[in-house]
Amino acid sequence: MTGPNPPAPPRRTAAQSRPRAGSRRGCRLGGLLAACTLGALAAGCKGEPATTGAIDISDYRTRHPIVLADGTRSLDVFATGPGHLDPRQAADIDAFMLEYRRYGRGGILMEVPRGLPPAQAASIERTAAGLSRRSTEDGVGAREIAVTAYPVAAPGLAAPIRLSFQRMQAKVADQCGLWPQDLGTSSFLYDYSNRPSWNLGCATQATLAAQVADPVDLVRGRPEGRIDTVKRVRDIGQLRDGKDPSTTWRQDGQTAVKSQVSN
Repeated sequence: MTGPNPPAPPRRTAAQSRPRAGSRRGCRLGGLLAACTLGALAAGCKGEPATTGAIDISDYRTRHPIVLADGTRSLDVFATGPGHLDPRQAADIDAFMLEYRRYGRGGILMEVPRGLPPAQAASIERTAAGLSRRSTEDGVGAREIAVTAYPVAAPGLAAPIRLSFQRMQAKVADQCGLWPQDLGTSSFLYDYSNRPSWNLGCATQATLAAQVADPVDLVRGRPEGRIDTVKRVRDIGQLRDGKDPSTTWRQDGQTAVKSQVSN
């Protein structure tokens, strides 16, 4: 004899089967939160972290750059002996006039001292006349030289004849010899920052700028010059014959030296 049938489980209505609005909103917020978390983790894997605060310049070439600017080129000529130009000063004048002919702008200014004793004044006049003749021999005419006088403050000291002209020069943009920070133990933050001092490298840059003959060389390179056609043809012929095209020479009876550089 069988017992009564068990009651059937209650059926869920369509409203009960549909997820609640709050539950769906929670799922959306959870997915958005997960996406934001993944994005933050991906951003954290970036190799370059964000830079905050000021960035100090540590390269001396950036702190003390070499720039091109107009400047005054000058030469002091002293009256020696009876007022003639000695070999040393004659060579200085030749180099000065050559530089003026190549790079000078405008004319040359000759400043002659005034207010000297008669003996010194006569020597200065003879030196100035010899300087003018030397300039003419160097290709600088008298019309390119303007003569003026300057007062002498101390007649007991040597008063030179000053020559000057304007030209473009290479120079350091700022002034050397500045020490804005104390190199001693005055500031814990600066002393242990392991940073170079501000003046470091300024003298090196100034020396390099002074040694440059043509400042344009710092801006662009020079074009190639003419090749030595005779040497190039000879070297190519030696290479074809299996010979060494390098140059061999002797100096003061020493062992032969070979240059491995050929045109």
